[in-house]
Amino acid sequence: MLIQKIVQELQDIPEDKLAELYDLIHYFRLGLSQERTQPRNPGLLKGQLGDPFFEPLPEEELQQWE
Repeated sequence: MLIQKIVQELQDIPEDKLAELYDLIHYFRLGLSQERTQPRNPGLLKGQLGDPFFEPLPEEELQQWE
């Protein structure tokens, strides 16, 4: 069973790292419950995007993002 494999892995983790692992697991689990309770509302922009939005950026603008 998968839970037994997880427990076996946990036994090999150093004691001083267990608090970090606990936080990771705890907040991951909390995030799962939020996913179920909050429906996804796609997009932040209202309206429609025009063709210029999908055009490639000029090279000088691309350089600024790097």
